[in-house]
Amino acid sequence: MNITEIESRLGYVFSNKDLLTLAFTHRSYFNENREEVEGHNERLEFLGDSVLGLIISGYLYTHLPTQSEGHLSHLRSYLVGAESCVIYMRQLQLEEFLLLGKGELTNVGRGRERILADLFEAIIGAIYLDKGLEAAEEFILSHFTSLIDEVIKEPLRNWKAELQDYSQKKFQKPPDYEVIEEKGPPHSKIFFISVQIGGVEMGQGEGTSKKQAEQEAAEDALRRIEKQEGDEQD
Repeated sequence: MNITEIESRLGYVFSNKDLLTLAFTHRSYFNENREEVEGHNERLEFLGDSVLGLIISGYLYTHLPTQSEGHLSHLRSYLVGAESCVIYMRQLQLEEFLLLGKGELTNVGRGRERILADLFEAIIGAIYLDKGLEAAEEFILSHFTSLIDEVIKEPLRNWKAELQDYSQKKFQKPPDYEVIEEKGPPHSKIFFISVQIGGVEMGQGEGTSKKQAEQEAAEDALRRIEKQEGDEQD
């Protein structure tokens, strides 16, 4: 490992270099080199996952003051998920320094992506232990604010289009959206919308515009449908 180069790419200098080494040590390497290293990064990954979730939650809460809890939860789920962590990790260009066992060196595809996502969370955990939450937050936002902002500008999925397609294919009719309540003064209204298919309510949503509320209602409906279909398959 070239600690100086890793710290340069991270833009962060560790007080405790052992934490950095631990973050980059995969279980497979530890199992093959127990006399060389003292542990692997799974505990750091566990910690980093929670720290990342807290930092992203705070960022979303601050920068999206009118969004509902459901929408914030959906965004957070994506931004801290494995797919996003792989994107963050590859932006840092540190994969070459990851310590892997011989068997894992040939692992490609989804398996390698999971390892990279775990590495990113371990790095966050290591920074948190090294200098605290503020340092971890500064690291994340200094590198990835533009990526986070890109995600929160637009819905991650076009829920209305997906529900429209689902409804047409299964019921041969489009969903119907109905405003069931409006709250607040004219310049700052909150719309509550119900979405129905064939007269049966499938979901509800709220938002500062009818368009936003309809998206959330469609998302609520699709999540219920996906859960129901998943339960039936089980």
